[in-house]
Amino acid sequence: MNGKSLDIAIKDFNYNLPENRIAKYPLEERDKAKLLVLKNGEIKERVFFELPQILDKDYLLIYNDTKVVHARLFFKKETGSVIEVFCLEPFFPNEIQIAFAQKEQGQWKCFIGNNKKWKEGLLSQSIEHNGQKITLNAQRKEQIDNAWIVNFTWTKGYSFAEVLSLMGIIPLPPYINREVREQDNDDYQTIYAFEQGSVAAPTAGLHFTEKTFTELKAKQIKSNFVTLHVGAGTFKPVSTNSIADHIMHTEKITIPKQVIKDLIAYSQKKILCVGTTSVRTIESLYWHGVKLIENKNASLEIDIWQWEPYQKTQTISSQDALEAILNAMEKEGTELLCGQTQIIIAPTYKYHIVNSMITNFHQPKSTLLLLVAAMIGEKWEECYDFALENNFRFLSFGDACYFEV
Repeated sequence: MNGKSLDIAIKDFNYNLPENRIAKYPLEERDKAKLLVLKNGEIKERVFFELPQILDKDYLLIYNDTKVVHARLFFKKETGSVIEVFCLEPFFPNEIQIAFAQKEQGQWKCFIGNNKKWKEGLLSQSIEHNGQKITLNAQRKEQIDNAWIVNFTWTKGYSFAEVLSLMGIIPLPPYINREVREQDNDDYQTIYAFEQGSVAAPTAGLHFTEKTFTELKAKQIKSNFVTLHVGAGTFKPVSTNSIADHIMHTEKITIPKQVIKDLIAYSQKKILCVGTTSVRTIESLYWHGVKLIENKNASLEIDIWQWEPYQKTQTISSQDALEAILNAMEKEGTELLCGQTQIIIAPTYKYHIVNSMITNFHQPKSTLLLLVAAMIGEKWEECYDFALENNFRFLSFGDACYFEV
């Protein structure tokens, strides 16, 4: 079985999304967003701050603690042309935390806007900070697919993370279609964002407040965090007629050992993932565990291929898969499971660990919508029709859904 077996027409996952239903700004109070709840086959409208009332202590919540970086850089040439350099992922060194800690130089894979105006040479921009002039230079190298390798050099004494923070702009999704404002630096970031590395926010988490966390804790509802650094590919619509021909983007993930232990402890209860990125991370764990069971020489580093879940019918239990990972981690004496996933979750996919999710409303013909449809089946259309009829706000700054199966 391979990707060609997933011969599902993307036109079946389309819906009419009027421009005026796309939320351009978040609500002033995050937890006042509407919450569409699908539970026991019933659709109801609630408010997000009611989430602690909906859940009980049988739930384990998994969040993605990635932090959005100021990935968009703008350089002005002497001719007046403006070149945008959008940092996607580190190229050398390619480990993300090392790349952010680099001093003086590093190479990144980047999208380049107005690329035809940058035929050669160095681009530079400078700012004053604490009485010191900081300069960032960029030199375009070879092309890789639709991106370029860019060599950055900058003023001594600063890390690349600091340079991006001072000179870059937070990358709002293209469908927001407005200028970035200062407030977006807070609004387009979860309150629990910690690990720098994303070019897009895990937007389901934008609705959580300190009050929500306090109330969840008071009900003895357990939480834990994984990290998936969201890439620009998350916004890429499926442009092929069949899902089988779509190339899924790959994203870096990190999972602490305690998360594995918690998942094992709650395997007969409810695993609730906050956001599609958390869903992809946790479901990738299952396939990694399967790999460790089937191949005793398999690497502990996680690396899940796009069509891996569709290769064959899998009979290994989630408990056994997770215990295989835990045993391998304890054998190697490591507290963190690292690697990458390219997993695509689409209808016909059988969820192995996750049985409920919180997410926002997604773009038509997107892989995110496919992931939702894989969990709730044709009910996705009914849910989206309900949301459109009842004035829900859509996409990143919009309202939320809670799906349970």
